[in-house]
Amino acid sequence: MSNSSTQVPHSASSNHEQYQPQHIEAAQQAKWADDKRFEVDNTPTDKPTRYMLSMFPYPSGKLHMGHVRNYTISDVLSRYYRLKGFEVMQPMGWDAFGLPAENAAIANQTPPAEWTFANIDNMRAQLKLLGLSIDWSREFATCSPEYYQWEQWLFLQLYKKGLVYKKLSTVNWDPVDNTVLANEQVVDGKGWRSGAPVEKRDIPMYYFNITDYADELLDDLDQLEGHWPPEVITMQRNWIGRSAGMEVHFPYELEGESNTLDVFTTRPDTLMGVSYVAVAAEHPLAQYAAERDDVIAQFCALCKKGSVAEADLAKAEKIGMDTGLTVTHPLTGEKVAVWIANYVLMSYGSGAVMAVPAHDERDYEFASKYNLPIKQVIEIPDGYFDGAEDGDSKAYTERNTLVNSGEFDGMDFEQAFDAMLGKLEPQGLASKKIQFRLRDWGVSRQRYWGCPIPMVNCEHCGTVPVDEKDLPVVLPTDVVPDGRGNPLKNRPDFVNTTCPKCGNDAEREIDTFDTFVESSWYYARFASPNDTEHMVNKSAANKWLPVDQYVGGVEHAVMHLLYARFFHKLMRDENLVSGDEPFANLLTQGMVLAGTFYRRNDDGSTTYYFANDVDIEYSERGQPINATLKADGQPVTIGKIEKMSKSKNNGVDPQTTIDQYGADTVRLYTLFTAPADQTLEWSDDALKGPYNFVKKVWRIATDHLAALDNAGADVSSLNAATPSVDGLSKAAKDLRRKTHETIAKIDNDLGERLALNTPVSSLMELANELGGFKQQSAQDLHVQHEALIALLTMLTAYAPHVGEHLLERLCLDTQALSYPALDDSALVQDTITMVVQVNGKMRGKMEVAPDSDSESIKVQARSLESVAKFITGDIKKEIVVPNKLVNIVVAG
Repeated sequence: MSNSSTQVPHSASSNHEQYQPQHIEAAQQAKWADDKRFEVDNTPTDKPTRYMLSMFPYPSGKLHMGHVRNYTISDVLSRYYRLKGFEVMQPMGWDAFGLPAENAAIANQTPPAEWTFANIDNMRAQLKLLGLSIDWSREFATCSPEYYQWEQWLFLQLYKKGLVYKKLSTVNWDPVDNTVLANEQVVDGKGWRSGAPVEKRDIPMYYFNITDYADELLDDLDQLEGHWPPEVITMQRNWIGRSAGMEVHFPYELEGESNTLDVFTTRPDTLMGVSYVAVAAEHPLAQYAAERDDVIAQFCALCKKGSVAEADLAKAEKIGMDTGLTVTHPLTGEKVAVWIANYVLMSYGSGAVMAVPAHDERDYEFASKYNLPIKQVIEIPDGYFDGAEDGDSKAYTERNTLVNSGEFDGMDFEQAFDAMLGKLEPQGLASKKIQFRLRDWGVSRQRYWGCPIPMVNCEHCGTVPVDEKDLPVVLPTDVVPDGRGNPLKNRPDFVNTTCPKCGNDAEREIDTFDTFVESSWYYARFASPNDTEHMVNKSAANKWLPVDQYVGGVEHAVMHLLYARFFHKLMRDENLVSGDEPFANLLTQGMVLAGTFYRRNDDGSTTYYFANDVDIEYSERGQPINATLKADGQPVTIGKIEKMSKSKNNGVDPQTTIDQYGADTVRLYTLFTAPADQTLEWSDDALKGPYNFVKKVWRIATDHLAALDNAGADVSSLNAATPSVDGLSKAAKDLRRKTHETIAKIDNDLGERLALNTPVSSLMELANELGGFKQQSAQDLHVQHEALIALLTMLTAYAPHVGEHLLERLCLDTQALSYPALDDSALVQDTITMVVQVNGKMRGKMEVAPDSDSESIKVQARSLESVAKFITGDIKKEIVVPNKLVNIVVAG
């Protein structure tokens, strides 16, 4: 540690000075900004590096407590590693494209760009109030052309390699607003804004061929075991969903032409139980039948209504129609009816499934409704359906021995798989196939506020990529959407262009990218955010990547993390980055919860009230038991503790809380109250604990400053030297031991265990010991000084404003702070305090040497005056628990 002065400022010795967080925090934040405290460069260095990153926020305009907790977690770790001598990069940016900005623009008649950048300014100011050690020189918003031009560039490279393609895709279509709807925008089968019944429509969309990387995405999860939460790895594995199965071909003839209906199944052992095949309304067989039958045509049109979401399809009523066509069963040669079914989508697989009603829930429901054959081909254990009620599914979906399957009877799954494949493959009627649950990533969005897809549609040349020299394709920012289709189609200055291939008039693609595209590579751009020549500067990437610690909500456990892993592999293959994975370690923080208060209205609706508007009566255990509305004094119902949300009026405004208690208290509270990966139940009353702790540290420090002033102490010497241990009093030894135990424990908690709540408890314990220490000599004052400096230094990770402010008053240069050095010798105890019991009741305490044997401990215990008077009979037993207690068991 370096010293900025040898004298304690005289004003620092005032015992009456009050802790004023707003003044202190503003002053410290100004210092950090002036000296660019947290900026780092990309120059290679001998120092170890740490890249700490929280999932960047959507600029909604206002921070919520989830943000506060998320960013405080990564900031505590960032500050800890700086103390440990690491060069730490902690950047911040904005996930700035997306539908919420369009909705706000529609509501406020304001261009999304204007709304977005105003929100960014507001949220940046709020983040700075938290005292986050962010390198703001690396800030960017994903809606800026300087950023998104590079994803346009990568898209073109992938297009050249065949990793991007265009195909028809079935989407939710609102026929009134003339727009595609996301699954969450379909409510009860209707458009969320127009209320019109949703239709299925096939439109051309661009896809990333993520399935080409499916094996690698799955296998590389092994690298992350022990570094990512196991539940996240499991969710990723399940989403990718690699499964070995069989593609089976059902031959048929139409108008003299031979063809096959191809289906993939993971249960070829049930092949002998196929009683019909089901196809999507868009399948060629369905369309063939529709062209020849108006009723079938009407049914196909009906199937185009409703959501395309898998979850919605699973809940929807299963409806179908017989086409009158048949295919041939590849094993039996029997004719199998072809049905059109609304639960089969053309965009999933081949748009056809083989139906085995006896062994599939969905097929059973459909077959029962239309009285189709249900043939059991897998042995069902006796009593398996006992207790089932009428109408319940009797589909047995487990694996077991085959029955009613001719030559395959008695085989298990693996035997049947091999036997059927051996019979059908030579005939060209089946093949073994690996299939994934993961599907290629459709990245086209029929919305305005997103990154333009750099393609041109030419009536002569078809789809043509934009020349790289013409990037970026810039999105006009003065558009005010009205919610009816993509407004870009009405912007000739954007749409009208020339074909890069033939030079004739052409039109730009007006679809924009899924916003997951922007968030899939932002972590890499932070390494070189201002590079105008490369998407990612590889030298910078090699210094910083992979991200050492990624922090974010578990709600992003599948899509965002999967797409980011995919993008990292794409960028690796473009020689932009090294390594296979983007995030070395992942912490998923728990949600912030709060209580709810409400009344049921006469019309059945519910009105929720803010906690600040309610008077709450608490039990002795601190639980709310009664609540009344301040406005009218009438009771309100105490509801469940739920995730903070606007709809429940149970959110807590970080600004209000910081104004009242200071950012340091809020930071401490969000991490102290619960482990970082568990939910935090918010309580305004519980903020007082961390607040009182900070004030206690303030009092201890100001008292010590006064003691230094009164003693005329040379602070420079105290800061630079270790206290002399010769002749230390027992109290001083105990304080030094507590100091260095705390140093070791917090170092282990943050550096090894990633436990962020327990260090706060350790700091509180050290403060208690320090507060109770009575210094009686210059040597004691030095021990006290060492303990206070260690406490404040470690505290700067959690409460950086007050920690650094007090260290500066102790004449320390806070730009040169380092984690306190551990003195192992201070951990050695000269004596150990042991409790002495007689018949289980404490009768005294004694000091013993650490290496004392049991017999000498027993003798010392019996000799205590407070103990001896209770030994009134024969001693039956003497129990020694090393370093803790002695229990003397006396007869009678």
